[in-house]
Amino acid sequence: MERELALELVRVTELAALASAPWMGRGDKDGADGAATEAMRAMFDSVSIKGTVVIGEGEMDEAPMLYIGESVGNLDGPEVDVAVDPLEGTEIVAKGLNNALSVIAVANKGQLLHAPDMYMEKLAVGPKLKGKLSIERPLEETLRVAAKELGKSISDLTVMILDRSRHETQIKTLRRVGVRIKFLSDGDVAGAIAPAFEDAGIDLYVGSGGAPEGVLAAAALRCLDGELQGRLMPANAEEFQRCIRMGITDPYKVLTMDDMVGTEDVIFAATGVTPGEILGGVRYFADQRAETQSVVMRARTRTIRYVRSLHYLPNKPILEKLKGR
Repeated sequence: MERELALELVRVTELAALASAPWMGRGDKDGADGAATEAMRAMFDSVSIKGTVVIGEGEMDEAPMLYIGESVGNLDGPEVDVAVDPLEGTEIVAKGLNNALSVIAVANKGQLLHAPDMYMEKLAVGPKLKGKLSIERPLEETLRVAAKELGKSISDLTVMILDRSRHETQIKTLRRVGVRIKFLSDGDVAGAIAPAFEDAGIDLYVGSGGAPEGVLAAAALRCLDGELQGRLMPANAEEFQRCIRMGITDPYKVLTMDDMVGTEDVIFAATGVTPGEILGGVRYFADQRAETQSVVMRARTRTIRYVRSLHYLPNKPILEKLKGR
């Protein structure tokens, strides 16, 4: 993949973020998601790739745009796998909360896991804990090893987890051991990659979230020299068979970084829609301008670029079209 592709992808996430940001706090998650998806799909037409969506908005009969198997790009470039979440955190935007992102990951063809739409158990860490922990060990043991490796007392560890009733057992363990807990209302990708950003102040991310979001987070963590371990959680026989049909022969095996994002180059781009630990959200100014904050990363070089852009909105015809929806 050419390095110029990284900045092309930022332009795509920027437009999706700009399209969904006006929906903040309006209580319409479907409207926000639809605007982000339509903007992202339109912007992909200018990207020099022969891309196939392997993680998208759903199957062809469920999602009219950016469905799994859809071709994206202008077909003038490398063949690549594409994972997208035009609006990661639809409920976040609908409720005006933090940590909503527009996200893309791109890798060479055949590298990204075709993750089924189900829950995945996750353990995500930054570079200092890479290779030191195991999702197969009890959570309490994991926390004690993490504290020792980081040279911290266990009460100084900060663990992030989605605020969900399904995490009741893990939350009880976290409180019993005495770590600091930071709850997420939504925003599984942002939460999983936060431990790799030192300024975020998060040591570990635990719990379960969407499997497709797990692959997106793994792509980012590959660029950041972090690690995500995952394990699919099929809820019934139908979901188990769905894994088999998608080529996952052992749905209960622990998925490594290599399983999820391969061993070759990966590019990850994200733009903030609402403010969060990693990126600021879209900000509007009186002269029809808006500011976005993005990050774009590449695994091969481990270069991390933060992009602050000021957009003149009348020059964005796609956004003008979406206003009339």
